[in-house]
Amino acid sequence: MLKLVLDLFFPQCCGICGKLYDKWICDSCRQKLKINKKSVITEVYGKEYSKFIYLYSYKDIRKILLDYKFEGKAYLYNSFCMLFLEENEICSIIKQYDMIIPVPMTSKKKSKRGYNQTELIAKKLGKELQIDYNNKSLVKIKNNKTQSTLNEKERFFNVKNVYDIKNAEMIKNKNIVLFDDILTTGATIDECSKVLKKNGVNDILVLTIAKD
Repeated sequence: MLKLVLDLFFPQCCGICGKLYDKWICDSCRQKLKINKKSVITEVYGKEYSKFIYLYSYKDIRKILLDYKFEGKAYLYNSFCMLFLEENEICSIIKQYDMIIPVPMTSKKKSKRGYNQTELIAKKLGKELQIDYNNKSLVKIKNNKTQSTLNEKERFFNVKNVYDIKNAEMIKNKNIVLFDDILTTGATIDECSKVLKKNGVNDILVLTIAKD
């Protein structure tokens, strides 16, 4: 009954174009995004994480990602999740891991934005792919400068000692999917991965929507 009422007053629509549709992304928008989709799966050496997966080059999805992060369009997480879930090979790899952890933000920044864009997607992916979702272990303990305002060297310095671990027993000897929206220099992912491995994580797969 509740779903019927919600559908009446808040009908489901495509998160990209806003057209009424019975899924979170319409066929037209999916086709446009599919043209630029890369779905890259690569082994990683010399890092704390062993595998990296992303769907797009940042330039091909920049506008939608910026809308999602900074324009209050939190509902776009459903559309991004669908883009991952239609990738069978990627989903089969994710299912081999024990849990998915989003890159955290401080409570102050989350309160100001109203949501953490990485948490929304990671939580839904965990539910859909039936792996544990954990936002209780990896925490951000300092309000640092926004990475996008800094050059490459500054970005690596900016994330030093910014992340920490709570509830370490939840991640010990686990294989983790570490989720972020975009990988640019890799500074944030590198720092998060180091903290996770230092606290007993076995293996890390980094998953992002885009790579710059």
